[in-house]
Amino acid sequence: MVAKKVLVVLTSCDKIPKTGKPIGWYLPELAHPYDVLKEAGVEMTFASPKGGVAPLDQVSVQMFGEDPSSKNFLENHKEIWENTRPLSEFVGKASEFDAIFYPGGHGPMFDLAFDDESLKLIADFAAQNKPVAAVCHGPGAIVNAKTHDGEYLIKGKNVTGFSNTEEDQAGFTPEMNFLLEDRMKEVGGQYAIADAPWGEKVITDGVVITGQNPASAHGVGKAIVKALGL
Repeated sequence: MVAKKVLVVLTSCDKIPKTGKPIGWYLPELAHPYDVLKEAGVEMTFASPKGGVAPLDQVSVQMFGEDPSSKNFLENHKEIWENTRPLSEFVGKASEFDAIFYPGGHGPMFDLAFDDESLKLIADFAAQNKPVAAVCHGPGAIVNAKTHDGEYLIKGKNVTGFSNTEEDQAGFTPEMNFLLEDRMKEVGGQYAIADAPWGEKVITDGVVITGQNPASAHGVGKAIVKALGL
């Protein structure tokens, strides 16, 4: 059987523009799905808006460095995030992949949310009825995406993502350019959250797969595998 292929898109944003606070992509939100997809025999290609090194959020290393999956990823797969391919290489090539996935970290809220190449790719994946998946702040990359018909991709869809409460508790609210929960509701998403902050919540609605927070990363990986029929 030919292996399924997933395009994984990481942020290139390493700091919050107005404060300079270091950010990036969040370790377990790539490590956990990576393990799930790898075990299912999925081939992954890694991209970012700028290509090259995709900045790893060091706070996520401090918080999850002893998590076995994250620790293994950190120690053995550095080449993955230090050698990402420029997103521009993949525009118009959605047909070469079976799904697209956006890990979180605050970075995507500042670059991928407004990246024309990324938004075009998302529209193409959706048009080809291929999964568009994201976790935590990763849905920030898809919240502004529109279908080829000009409608917001998540309009009318059941979705989740990092909540306002979680953003408050993380201490980032004053520094954000927009709040993900608010924006998902603004564009017509049927936003839902776990019973308690930081609890697992994964939702699949059509081609859109979303996870609320770091605890949801493994579940998003499993949802991608299921959507790929593996």
